[in-house]
Amino acid sequence: MIPRFERPESVAEAAQLLAGGDWALLAGGTDLYPAHVGRQIARPVLDLSRIGGLRGIHESDAGWAIGATTTWTDVMRAGLPPLFDALKAAAREVGGVQIQNAGTVAGNVCNASPAADGIAALLALDADVELHSVAGVRRVALAQFLLGARRTARRDDELVVGLHIPRRGPRARSVFRKLGGRRYLVISITMVAVALDVDAAGHVTNAGVAVGSCSAVARRLAPLERRLLGAHRSRLADGVDAVDLAGLAPIDDVRASAAYRLDATLTLLRRALADLAT
Repeated sequence: MIPRFERPESVAEAAQLLAGGDWALLAGGTDLYPAHVGRQIARPVLDLSRIGGLRGIHESDAGWAIGATTTWTDVMRAGLPPLFDALKAAAREVGGVQIQNAGTVAGNVCNASPAADGIAALLALDADVELHSVAGVRRVALAQFLLGARRTARRDDELVVGLHIPRRGPRARSVFRKLGGRRYLVISITMVAVALDVDAAGHVTNAGVAVGSCSAVARRLAPLERRLLGAHRSRLADGVDAVDLAGLAPIDDVRASAAYRLDATLTLLRRALADLAT
């Protein structure tokens, strides 16, 4: 029997459907379809493509809202300040052009892969996830939304409608660096994202540092973030050492050993901070 297929035209309609059963959510399809090659999708499918208002990036006094069905190509083309340089760089690493044109920001987050290119940058930007259901609306910090590999805090009756990035100062910038077995179209060995805001004298007033592919989910390095506060941006890279990676738990696999991942991550962090030194 062909499973049920619905294409709601509003968030409210989607929430009503989600309240009544277990659905496979379809946006860009770049995760759902490859996961079912050679076999039928067993669950009913909820196609989000007709819901107005879920695509695009909108700025307000509080910051920026990234709609759930915003594609990675949309991110790359958006007129965003240097704070978003890391997210734009990560967008260019999400598969090839076809995947970037179809794959969505929320899909990358909900898939919750340890190696998801966009998540480290969003963590460094201190993103919140907005979820809607018939019971109401809630926002969850991305760091708490990610529970483990392929696991999130989204309930079956909830729809992710977007992500929120708080506003920073006019000097805020970010950097993304990724290491893989080759330059393009590769799952990362490790990746880092750093977002910094500095005052007029160049001292750090806000820091976000995240690492992907080195734990069950991408992780922020909170102790390092705290230690960077107040430091001058020209001297940041020299102060990073192996102790700053204590919160990570890399594994040995076909791409790299755990020891190599930690060593490479330390190098990438120093390079990212050096990039932000001027």
